[in-house]
Amino acid sequence: MKQWIQKFLVSAVAVVTLGVITPSHTIWNNLLEDQASAKSQNYGETHSTYIESSFEIPYQEVDLISIAKEQSYEKFGTKVGPKIQNEFDQVIFPKMQEVMDQVLEDLDEQEKQQIAITERPSGNYSEKMFNVYNEATGEDIIRFHVRTENRPLDGYFYNFHYHLADDDFAKHHDLGDVYWSKNTPPKWLS
Repeated sequence: MKQWIQKFLVSAVAVVTLGVITPSHTIWNNLLEDQASAKSQNYGETHSTYIESSFEIPYQEVDLISIAKEQSYEKFGTKVGPKIQNEFDQVIFPKMQEVMDQVLEDLDEQEKQQIAITERPSGNYSEKMFNVYNEATGEDIIRFHVRTENRPLDGYFYNFHYHLADDDFAKHHDLGDVYWSKNTPPKWLS
């Protein structure tokens, strides 16, 4: 009976708000847990002891690489991503990984612990994919960008490049190009 009421209320809220607001399931989970705990108290109490341990995970470049790849895919969105993913994975991303490895190997272990990747790629037609930066100072170390280029008679290409803090982010270091088509590509994050 209670599940029927729960389903009815969820459906009613979704219909009344035209699907904009969906009820949180945590309300129902908490309600059901409270009822279950009340029933278990009738049958006798059992105590469990949990040992909570915390340890520091050492710096791993693999984590940075996987985050970089996730941010790249987020930038591409669902319209661009499927079309350029294979060429990006085979040609462009290995070069990005190589650049990150080269720059990070010059850092000492303490600096490596403070390296992070920005979490929000820019949308519309802006270039920023992600930045590799020092969390302690907030200074960028590498900026990875992708630019949409319209080459007459050839069509649209995505030009992947990066900038380094060593030259004050002035020089474009080319990673490669990926062909889109002769049609105008969609905006990023779409």
